[in-house]
Amino acid sequence: MANVEHGGTAGNAFGAGAAESARARLRAIRIGLWVIAAVLAIRQVTVVLSTPKGERLTDLETWVGPNGVLHVKGSLYDSTQFTGTPFGGLVLKPLTRAAEQALGWGWTFGSLSLVVVLGLVVARALPHPVSRRTALLAAPVAISLLMLSLPVRNALYLGQTSIIPVLLVLLGCFAVRGERASGLLIGVAAALQPTMLLFAPLLWFTGRRRAVESSAITFAGLGALAWAAMPHDSTTYWVHHLAGVGLGGDADDLSNQSLHGALLRLGLNGPLEITLFLLLGAAVAALGLRRAIRYARDGQLLLAVAITGCVAVVVSPTSWQHQLLWVLLALVGRVGKKTSDRPMWPVAVILVMTLPAKMMLPNMAALFPLRDNVVLLAALAAATIVPFLSRTSEYYRAPIPTDYARPVPTRWKRVPLLPFLGRVFTRPNLLLEVLLIRVGYSAYQQVRLAATGGTSAGGRATAEHHGDQILSIERFLHIDIEHWVNHAVFKVEWLRDFFDFYYESFHFVVPLTVLAVLYARRPGDYRWARSALGFATLIALLGFWLFPLAPPRLMPGLGVVDTVHGVQDFSKPDYGTLTALTNQYAAMPSLHFGWSLWCGVVIAVLAPKWWMKALGLLHPLFTVSAIVATGNHWVLDAVGGAAVVGAGFGLTHLLQGPRPRPLMKPVEVSMKEPVPATGRTPS
Repeated sequence: MANVEHGGTAGNAFGAGAAESARARLRAIRIGLWVIAAVLAIRQVTVVLSTPKGERLTDLETWVGPNGVLHVKGSLYDSTQFTGTPFGGLVLKPLTRAAEQALGWGWTFGSLSLVVVLGLVVARALPHPVSRRTALLAAPVAISLLMLSLPVRNALYLGQTSIIPVLLVLLGCFAVRGERASGLLIGVAAALQPTMLLFAPLLWFTGRRRAVESSAITFAGLGALAWAAMPHDSTTYWVHHLAGVGLGGDADDLSNQSLHGALLRLGLNGPLEITLFLLLGAAVAALGLRRAIRYARDGQLLLAVAITGCVAVVVSPTSWQHQLLWVLLALVGRVGKKTSDRPMWPVAVILVMTLPAKMMLPNMAALFPLRDNVVLLAALAAATIVPFLSRTSEYYRAPIPTDYARPVPTRWKRVPLLPFLGRVFTRPNLLLEVLLIRVGYSAYQQVRLAATGGTSAGGRATAEHHGDQILSIERFLHIDIEHWVNHAVFKVEWLRDFFDFYYESFHFVVPLTVLAVLYARRPGDYRWARSALGFATLIALLGFWLFPLAPPRLMPGLGVVDTVHGVQDFSKPDYGTLTALTNQYAAMPSLHFGWSLWCGVVIAVLAPKWWMKALGLLHPLFTVSAIVATGNHWVLDAVGGAAVVGAGFGLTHLLQGPRPRPLMKPVEVSMKEPVPATGRTPS
């Protein structure tokens, strides 16, 4: 499975105990990962089988259902709904006799089994040398990532066959013995999906020429078999549709993540688009296959296979979402000379392949071309430009280590609980940070909205009831000042305009500015501050979920004026431009105040000048005034915001330890009074 190095016996009982403890931890981690993989698999099956009939396995139903195209006596391609090869139709036709319910269950569990086998093959194919820990943990991690990936989820939900060609290619490259058997499997894969023929150059130029001959004979033989059995369909597919081009949905649909689909979405069409597609496709194929051959000769055959698959995704006329699994396999390549840079590529690939594109990039028209083609761009990058390290590189196994600060004594001996997360002086990878911040904020938005059932008006009655409770508590504490402050500010136009502007403008600008300055000037402090902000936001999400709360401006009968959006019609409140996108009943705790308090604390702690510290502390003061004056928060919301920020800093200290201090300059020892050998200073 991998090169596993076994150490010798321990020299003493302490060493033996430590080794046994390490093995026990590894076993526990491995069991935990397998449990996660099993849970994900069960969840995928449950999602598919619990979906109402008619909404699940729709592609399979289109093919083999009672009214499916495989039942029709005419051509498979009369309706253009069947996009497979004639050989694929020949293989699927016997399934039309199966009972519909049994076929659905069998197809789902069969596809799930193929995913498990695929994960096991990928784990075995990791390039040598592989550490014992990696070898033991690779299989459950691979299966879990496959279960989470959009291509697998899509294939399971639609009842597609796209997992089979990928598995056949990997089995042919890594599992079977003999080149002829390898070529046979790849030939079957090409008969089901013709772009798998791109693996022939990889096999040929890496010395596996018998495999190429076998795959060509198999592909031609199966094609001839299908042609003999279904001559009209074969002519339609190979001649009139040029190997399936034009079948299925519209080629400019977002689901088509090929270069052809991207060009159509950009507004190109006709001979110009076809010419450009052929030229660019040929260039990508030449460059990508050359890179794949180089990495295969370097001993990274799995990476070479993944790159070739990414080339197939790019140059195929149609690469539907369920056919994009090759991009996920490209994460096995190692990128970056520094340890801190090493996670960037795998994390980026995993996020692209597991999250919707709208979570990756903001909802801005200027970014739509990137957002609509994010998987294509990942495949294109893997095939042509990502600088994967060679196994001969000195950084392949030993990247430049992260610069950790010295451990410092703490009040509790178990702090930090996760020492590898904190006290680092080196700057983290910028692209990875931006990507995680973007995805984190998108998840934050989704959770806020989901907390009330997916709509702004969802849970309104509960939120207003909680608003009455908060108002009662504030009246008991004699801090119910929202109505008075709101009306006092509303009467002074310049003050009202100032607080409206402050509320709308500084919420994101100031935290992002603080993070940017710390990243550029104080990377160690950036990690500390960023972690505290992240923990505070995660805790706040629990508050939004568990305690939906109407702000004062959305409380009927309270009389608070919404100074930002105008006077509200409470039968149909207007929340401004984000009415349909955000949860307006996520008031407790106030992250408006919480983030501003975080900014104030960070500036007060780190700023070198007293006036900078004072200016930083003014920000939370102005923010709490703005959120109350505009009617967007209760006073107790600000208290909640302060509490989650305090918890964020506390969790950061608990998990990562104290904030790293800059290294002290070495003390100069006077040559006139040498230090005695005992190390004690002269008295």
